[in-house]
Amino acid sequence: MCGQWKQIILTLLLCLLSALAIHAQEKTAKAPPKIIGYTVTLVDGYSFDVDEVSKQGDETWVRKGNIQRQIQGAIKSVKPIYEQPKPEAAETAKTVTTTSTTTPPKPTAPEQIWIYLVDGAKFRVDQVQEQTDGAWYSRHNVSIFLAKERISRIEYETPEAPATTRKTADWTSGDSGIDQLIRTNANRFGIDPYLVFLIIEKESRFHTRAVSPKGAMGLMQLMPGTARRLGVRKPFDAAENIRGGTQYMKELMDLFGGKVDLVLASYNAGEGAVLKYGRNVPPYRETRDYVKTIGKRYGLAGRQPGTQTEVPEPQR
Repeated sequence: MCGQWKQIILTLLLCLLSALAIHAQEKTAKAPPKIIGYTVTLVDGYSFDVDEVSKQGDETWVRKGNIQRQIQGAIKSVKPIYEQPKPEAAETAKTVTTTSTTTPPKPTAPEQIWIYLVDGAKFRVDQVQEQTDGAWYSRHNVSIFLAKERISRIEYETPEAPATTRKTADWTSGDSGIDQLIRTNANRFGIDPYLVFLIIEKESRFHTRAVSPKGAMGLMQLMPGTARRLGVRKPFDAAENIRGGTQYMKELMDLFGGKVDLVLASYNAGEGAVLKYGRNVPPYRETRDYVKTIGKRYGLAGRQPGTQTEVPEPQR
């Protein structure tokens, strides 16, 4: 009888030890680390981090935030980036207990990214991904590529104070006087100042004495006949030129019901060409490239007639 009890007790001890061993194994077992991104290295040694990498046939595409782009150079390697392991529950609880009595740190102000152009202008973007032949940037949910020869530099800064609105702070020609003329005349005629800024940057790169092969003059490249009709006597005077060019944009806005693509096409090819083709963008390569370039930077989809904008009512 005593021997049976010893056997029963031994069996119970073995079961207990087995259960403890299984529990210890489950406690020490760790899930495989989670992949949170990838480091892409090109054959020239240039490396950058992305969120996703995918193949589409022979093409390799990457995504960083809202920006998706195709990799042009030859790829040397793609390495995963793993999520850092979280601290143990006890350590976490200890940290919470320790820090709960202190004042939580103030959140860091959002980083501002500025792209400086070679002509002295600059504008702020939401995200940017630099590469050897230029940079992809996103602005108001629009992704655009900017060639390297257009870029002077890219600066990242954390502002001390909250960022001001796009209307007054996230673009500049590099000349405060010209910036003020753009805002003043845009407010006067009810035009978005950022659109005026984009047209001047495209037309003359902010050169007040610019003259085109066709005879267009000044910052907004007014043709002689258009300048005379708008009362611009000194087309190389920045104040007169911007006033006349912005007034012309207002006339085009009224003529085409605020459709920015038709306003841009008219500014490049003349409103007569747009009317000739049934109020559509004319099939001229230069004009279509003009509308596409400025229109994409401006984000036409977000600024259709009838939507709320930052543009004031025109003065009567």
